[in-house]
Amino acid sequence: MKIAITSTGTTLSSTIDPRFGRAAYYVIYDIEKKSFEISPNPIKNVSDGAGPAAVEFVAEKGVEKIVSGEFGIKIKDLLDSLKIQMITVKDHSKTIQDIIDMLNNQLK
Repeated sequence: MKIAITSTGTTLSSTIDPRFGRAAYYVIYDIEKKSFEISPNPIKNVSDGAGPAAVEFVAEKGVEKIVSGEFGIKIKDLLDSLKIQMITVKDHSKTIQDIIDMLNNQLK
């Protein structure tokens, strides 16, 4: 299973980016392989429609869940239609490693 995590930077010590559609980076974590890739967000600077375009971007990566600080109001129905689960993390000081550890512990 692949999970997208919004990130402020390019390392596992980077913190979660509170913005889904305009996140700086997406960490695509493969929970079975325990591997990840970090992709810059090509949509972050568009003037309109960043959220739906970001959903399309991460959906093309094959994710089943997305972890972010916040999601825009238009995103829930779109993610539901694609059967992608939203996970909201309110503590924006959490690192990507913290979130990966949390996900691994939940799925044990």
